[in-house]
Amino acid sequence: MIRAIVFTIIEALLFGVCLFGAAGKFLWPMAWAVLGIYFLLKVIGLAFLDPNLIRERVAPGPGIDRIDVVLASLGCLALYPATFVVAGLDAVRFGPALPISQSIQIFALFIYALGYGFAYWAIQSNPFFSSVVRIQEDRGHSVISSGPYALIRHPGYAGVLVAHLFLPLALDSVWALVPTALGVLIFVARTVREDQTLQEHLVGYREYQDRIRWRLLPYIW
Repeated sequence: MIRAIVFTIIEALLFGVCLFGAAGKFLWPMAWAVLGIYFLLKVIGLAFLDPNLIRERVAPGPGIDRIDVVLASLGCLALYPATFVVAGLDAVRFGPALPISQSIQIFALFIYALGYGFAYWAIQSNPFFSSVVRIQEDRGHSVISSGPYALIRHPGYAGVLVAHLFLPLALDSVWALVPTALGVLIFVARTVREDQTLQEHLVGYREYQDRIRWRLLPYIW
């Protein structure tokens, strides 16, 4: 738990430096709102999630998919630091290049919060929600099909990706959509790879795939 708290504090400082350092000032209400929503959910997670799951997410056990670690690292760099830096430069320091109305920004912030809320529902529903792909034999890994997993196979990814597609709009930056799009593509690739790994190595996952056809978007993919 201590390690998770320290990691959260470091993450908050890093994200703040990326946003406000690129912007060149602290007076940026939407950036504070974005960080506030993100870290409020983090704190709620630390308070209410199973401590064993928190430990797994901070320090996964054996059998990690090394390629997934690389994809996860690249995807997170694109979705978080890169997006934040570009948004700060575009929306505040030099721009915005294409102003976004305040009503759209507020709506995008709402969808951002909703997306992360959906992702945390997935985390709460899945005691095996690791930060990387691995078959958790040491934790009695089994297929989860309740909650959001009754709708799509990867609700955690779905929630985060929807949130981040709207994040640049909330931050008044169209240019930030560029690193965001790259991050989304990387996480889609992670989804495909994770599906293959679970299908090959997790008992019952093939049957779950037959019942729940959609990876991220119902009736689409």
